[in-house]
Amino acid sequence: MIGIIIQARLGSTRLPQKMVIPFYDQKGILEVLLERINGFNFKIPVILATTTNSNDKTLVKIANQKGVETYCGSEENVLNRFIDAAEHYKLSKVVRICADNPFLDMNALQYLIGAFDKIDVDYWCYVKQDNTPTIKTHFGFWAEGVRTETLNRIAELTDEKLYKEHVTNYIYLHPGIFSILNNPIPKNIEDKNIRLTIDTSADFENARIIYAEVIRQQIPFKAESISNFVSLNSNWMKIMQKEINNNIK
Repeated sequence: MIGIIIQARLGSTRLPQKMVIPFYDQKGILEVLLERINGFNFKIPVILATTTNSNDKTLVKIANQKGVETYCGSEENVLNRFIDAAEHYKLSKVVRICADNPFLDMNALQYLIGAFDKIDVDYWCYVKQDNTPTIKTHFGFWAEGVRTETLNRIAELTDEKLYKEHVTNYIYLHPGIFSILNNPIPKNIEDKNIRLTIDTSADFENARIIYAEVIRQQIPFKAESISNFVSLNSNWMKIMQKEINNNIK
């Protein structure tokens, strides 16, 4: 069975509590994202994977209020958190979403779910023209898919901290031992170099303003539509470029 697992915690180093700081309509990023996912009705399990840290009980409460299942696991070993969550809910395939991305493209997510569910590969992702997975970028529009069996294999192959913290890094840094399906993003979106993932306070404030304008002006929540809209505002773009330069992944 395939399911969505959303990664979130309150203990962010660069912007603590960013999941619950008011982002839009007095709701935090996590609540906004969960409402958008629920509104699309994907008809597969949706699980919040957070940590056993007592502070993250706040996130569990938000998820419960939105009818989303939860799993609390290791704060530092995110790889094991995903494995344990997937196995707890009997998922053979995981669609991984980072809650840092309130502008997630739901149409692209729906396509990922359908495509990944039908094909037998270890890893399915959207990529830039140079094959860099978008999970390593600052765009903030796309998720990725990975088999639970593949996550277990990574845990067996390495004990390095990097790969415990960054769930799928081992796959695309060792492509020769995994089956990978890449889906390129449109070049015109890549060229606009939008940053809508939220890591810093500057990201948060910029994205908060943009999100409100997207809704006010009824811009479709699609990667291309939002990229086109944002790229017309030089102030937003300057802030993004500064944060891109300061936060190379």
